[in-house]
Amino acid sequence: MGGDLGPAEVVAAVKLALADEAINPISLVGDQAVLEPLIAAAGLKDHARLAIVHASEVITMEDKPLRAIVRKKDSSMVRGFNLVKEGQAAAFVSSGNTGALMAGSKLLVGSISGVDRPVLAAVIPRENGHFILIDAGANPEATAEHLVHNAILGADYARVIFGIAAPRVGLLTIGTEEGKGTALTTEANNLLKKINGIINYSGPIEGFQVFRDHVDVVVCDGFVGNTLLKTWESLAKFISGMLREEIKRTPVRLLGGALAKGAFDVLKSRMNPDAYGGAPLLGVRGNILKAHGSSNRHAWGSAIRVAAKIIHHDLYHRIESDIAGANTRMTAPLTTPPVAS
Repeated sequence: MGGDLGPAEVVAAVKLALADEAINPISLVGDQAVLEPLIAAAGLKDHARLAIVHASEVITMEDKPLRAIVRKKDSSMVRGFNLVKEGQAAAFVSSGNTGALMAGSKLLVGSISGVDRPVLAAVIPRENGHFILIDAGANPEATAEHLVHNAILGADYARVIFGIAAPRVGLLTIGTEEGKGTALTTEANNLLKKINGIINYSGPIEGFQVFRDHVDVVVCDGFVGNTLLKTWESLAKFISGMLREEIKRTPVRLLGGALAKGAFDVLKSRMNPDAYGGAPLLGVRGNILKAHGSSNRHAWGSAIRVAAKIIHHDLYHRIESDIAGANTRMTAPLTTPPVAS
């Protein structure tokens, strides 16, 4: 109910998703009086794999996150959390208030044992494919232990979404030399080396390596991650607009642009955020995904497919196991090899 384009766009996405027999049954959570006519108009009335869970309230973008979760107990978002918590849904996808989604996930669903904070993972195009950026903005401040958890969460998600057995993980800093960076990245680098094997740690990486085929997971705190994400999004729009402007400048360029349309279409497709429409909130005791507030039916459909993939690969239990193993290694005392005599 909280998306910019309204519930009609979500219903249209659900219709697309239900065309895939592998997609689990879907529950639409929201005002039944609003949803029923939209479902009927989409030709989905009495569909065997579609249900409505009535919710009389909506958490808006203007609501204070924690207050909204506590006071609007019959909101579509709170109802969605409870469906996951009670085992009635295997995943919950929302395009609503991000702060409320974060607060509600931790308050109502709970964090995985050993994880202090859930984080958002974003999929971004790079040379020869895509990479996972984590944290993409959920937690602006982090400790070294948080960055280690981010690495595990990102690696396990990359295994599912990219189908890579051992995703390469890099820690974003200002240099690849040992000790270069902040005290936070130096400590995190040392801890990440201790858990190598649980993840495939490639070491520190610099900014110019992010968009090369160097790593599959880029680890950072939410402040750096959100800055990187928004910079990339604005740069992509800037370059796209500049290309259009320059191509239209002369008839010869217009002709060249028409001849290169196929290449531009491929480029647009690779940079289209709708391809991975849902960013999972990793580290919570269930599968919660955040879709963009401006998501159209195609982005929503992608988010539903990502949710189905996460369920199929049992991502939550893999994360739980890897976090437990990493926390044991991080707290184990360093052992000194015996001195030969």
